[in-house]
Amino acid sequence: MAGRLNIENFWAVIPAGGAGTRLWPLSRQTAPKFLRDLTGSGRSLLQETYDRLQVLAEDRLLVVTGSSHEEAVLGQLPELAGRGGILAEPSPRDSMAAIGLAAAVLELRDPDAVMGSFAADHVITRARKFTEAVHTAVGVAREGWLVTLGITPTFASSAFGYVHEAGELEGFPGVCLVDKFVEKPSEATAQGYLAEGGYRWNAGMFVVRPGVLLDLLATWQPDFAATLREIAAKPDQIEELWGRLPKIAVDNAVAEPAAAAGRVAIVPASFGWDDVGDFDSLATLLDAAMTVDAEGPTVLGEKSLVHSIDSTGLVVPSSGRTIAVVGLDDIVVVDTPDAVLVTTRARAQQVKQVVAGLKEAHLDDLT
Repeated sequence: MAGRLNIENFWAVIPAGGAGTRLWPLSRQTAPKFLRDLTGSGRSLLQETYDRLQVLAEDRLLVVTGSSHEEAVLGQLPELAGRGGILAEPSPRDSMAAIGLAAAVLELRDPDAVMGSFAADHVITRARKFTEAVHTAVGVAREGWLVTLGITPTFASSAFGYVHEAGELEGFPGVCLVDKFVEKPSEATAQGYLAEGGYRWNAGMFVVRPGVLLDLLATWQPDFAATLREIAAKPDQIEELWGRLPKIAVDNAVAEPAAAAGRVAIVPASFGWDDVGDFDSLATLLDAAMTVDAEGPTVLGEKSLVHSIDSTGLVVPSSGRTIAVVGLDDIVVVDTPDAVLVTTRARAQQVKQVVAGLKEAHLDDLT
């Protein structure tokens, strides 16, 4: 099966960064969500991402992560060792630096490469639909386009950005041009997008030839592109050169201006996708995966530790202690050895404020 799915000269890039602050205290700076098993599969989100892409790229995979997480990543994916499969960032510089570094390395490593960037902490279902979309995107990218995968929206989400289609791309049936990327809108605006049509969720998945990506970046930020190429040519100088790079997302640095210039295409995609942005979305994801209806809250972890009466929501027992929940609806309880979170699904987005408060109080060991 892998042989049929494998795409010649396709490189899968997995940016593995971020602290996942809305999933605190389960996700921490030292052990972010991509290193966690959040689906109950026995594999971390990073490992699931690797598994999904390995059938398309065989051994042509690159994980870009912070130097502080390099050891943990190699612990989960030991097959990366010894083949240049991990790129370690000296410090966080946002997604443009991470993806751009991979592009600069691949530009030198494989002149015929097409790269696809897929975040390490997303959950994807209906794998066949995913592989079909990637195959289509690679074909378009070979012709010099920056290609994004646009997810068919299933509800009016204010938690995701959107991409707007602007007519079919000639020569590629079903593929469209993109004229704009839209930041996370209000719920009312999102409802308008769904009513109007032509808008898709921006999942941050890009497929492109490495040189095309860097040349697009050079159009608007020439020094940025030049420094990335210098780092790739002189990897022993990364510590010195890395600090020159601006902190900016790939959407803002390249995707948005390239769309305005008519250089971006979108492959509509109907696979299941979730960025697991908070405990409400995690609960929704876990509930959808359940094969039978169950009473009480959804449990991620050892179910025998949770005792509930007339309660619903999500409970994550991660300390070994027994948790009892009585008469509470849509509760979120996350119990870890050094911190306990109690909130509701409706207020799950505000968990990041707790992390900000802990940092202000100089309790960095808890974040």
